[in-house]
Amino acid sequence: MKKKQNNIIKKVSTALFIGAGIAMTFAGCKKTFLQPEPLSFFEPGETFTTKSGLDAAVAIADRHLRSYWTSSSYIDLGLPISTEYMFTELNVASKTDDGNIFTDMATRLTPTDMPERVPYFWGETYNGIKYANTILTFIDGVQGLDDATKNQYKGRALFHRSFRYLALCFQFKDVPFVTKIVSVPKVNYRSTKREAILQKITEDMEQAVQWVPDQKDMTLRGLVNKGACRQLLIKCYLATGQFDKAIAQADLLINSSGYSLAMNNFGNFYNPYPTTWPITRNVIWDLHRPENKSIGANTEAIMIMPNRNATDMGIKMNTMRNWLPFLDNIGLTTPDAKQAIRFLPAANSSYRANLDYVHAIGRGIAHIRPTYFAQKSLWYVNGLNDAGDLRHSTATGNWFEMESLKYNDPTSTSFGQNVRLRNTSGALLCTDTIRSYFSWPHYKYYIEDPIESLNPNEVNHRGGAGDLYLYRLAETYLLRAEAKFYKGDIAGATADVNKIRERAKCTQMYTAVTIGDIMNERARELNMEEWRFTELSRVSYSLALSGKADEWGNTYTVDNLVQNSYWYQRIQHYSDFYNKGKVQVRGRSYTMAPHNINWPIPNGSIQSNGGAQLWQNQGYTGYNASIKRWETWQEAVADEDVTN
Repeated sequence: MKKKQNNIIKKVSTALFIGAGIAMTFAGCKKTFLQPEPLSFFEPGETFTTKSGLDAAVAIADRHLRSYWTSSSYIDLGLPISTEYMFTELNVASKTDDGNIFTDMATRLTPTDMPERVPYFWGETYNGIKYANTILTFIDGVQGLDDATKNQYKGRALFHRSFRYLALCFQFKDVPFVTKIVSVPKVNYRSTKREAILQKITEDMEQAVQWVPDQKDMTLRGLVNKGACRQLLIKCYLATGQFDKAIAQADLLINSSGYSLAMNNFGNFYNPYPTTWPITRNVIWDLHRPENKSIGANTEAIMIMPNRNATDMGIKMNTMRNWLPFLDNIGLTTPDAKQAIRFLPAANSSYRANLDYVHAIGRGIAHIRPTYFAQKSLWYVNGLNDAGDLRHSTATGNWFEMESLKYNDPTSTSFGQNVRLRNTSGALLCTDTIRSYFSWPHYKYYIEDPIESLNPNEVNHRGGAGDLYLYRLAETYLLRAEAKFYKGDIAGATADVNKIRERAKCTQMYTAVTIGDIMNERARELNMEEWRFTELSRVSYSLALSGKADEWGNTYTVDNLVQNSYWYQRIQHYSDFYNKGKVQVRGRSYTMAPHNINWPIPNGSIQSNGGAQLWQNQGYTGYNASIKRWETWQEAVADEDVTN
């Protein structure tokens, strides 16, 4: 199968893709993606005609989903999902020794300068669309399949294409809509309006939900199943203002699809370093252990993305390296001016097993960091810090506060005492509080790398490979709560949010939720699972469609989101970094502009599409309101075979 997959990859990668023109701005791309080529989905070579070839193409599309979290191959820093979070109220860039640190989004993000993984989302998403279109274009040429089997493949391909177009619509807005591998090169694509694309992918997912089987009728996990199709359809209904239909699909998924929230401990209990950081077993810890995500006892997982250590489908994520504070450095000191935290091999005479933080929590360098809101304010409900919430619990070991650490240099007079930010005189004991002093969800970020952690003399533990959730039933409850809110059913929305809080053992429950409460619960529950920026962009759009007010009483219009949106108001109200004028790093301030709700269309893609002008979003160089866009998806599809 691996040989067949490599052949398929070679064939479909010869099809040029819309993102090729901007690949020069993304240093991590493969060589084949570094050539400036015309916009096209042209496939001139031999295509697959066998079921094994078809299966390989589907496997490529499935595996590609994972790359939005892991990247397409191992990278040291800059996970794609981190870029999503930089554009939200929850996180900011924090690698303060980087002269190009991406803090100044308002002025820095342009069609020709797209830092971090912004261009990755453009290029790789069109890559995923290409994989899906390859299946849809050539499946009818595969011999020996009955119609029902063909429809299963088509349904899965429609899922892959719709998943990616939904993302493009809420990252880049109006984009080229491509549904096939064309027979000749095409360099005259036009952009299609977001509304039209949303209409088409909603129709496609209505079909896919009929064709793709339930997980209970499948032998393998990690393939697209009916539950995943239903979850995506819910999001499509929310994005098209069909809130009753969204509720109906969520009801089916919650009540009659074989899934249920994990309310109690399950699977295997992993307590990796109890001497240093003991874990009290709890359902949240069990739910987020990679080893438990794909087992049959996990009734909450709708669709998982396999990512296994020591296999050909494993990519180490370096989660701890990317997302934990930079602890092992001389800028974090004890009151007697010794280094506060040292990562030492077991052979070192200063090593103490009960303070072995490099193995127990991992070695971070803080590529991104959480805001104060994400660490503190978010966890207040009804004016109280909910001490029972397992997702924010230091008592169980799920959450890590800096003050939970202990000074581990035996030569310090403070050895064994808890780390603190200031000494008794009030002077700072940390020279870089952006990068080296913040709290984090240990239960989410700790993914053990046995190669590093089991070597007692290894002082790197950056994070290994581990299965990932694409969709869980917890998100279904929160999607249903969102739809109910738009419909004015506040009691129903509140009940759905409180169900998630009940599972997390919260002591504070809501009495009447706002859209802000729902989005806050998403932040607590879905950290580094959801695409936070994309979801906030989608919710901003759906909220505008609904006419309902946000938590501050603001209402919005779809046509004016580029100037004022719910996403932007959350940045303004909740982020203590963006637009506050408090912090500069390397001469760069943390800034975000209203128009950043839509990322710029890469200039390389515009330039390489020589036969027509692609739309550029308002607020960026190249914006021209007179550029023609397709008003309907039917126009875009009809134009696909027009090459001049």
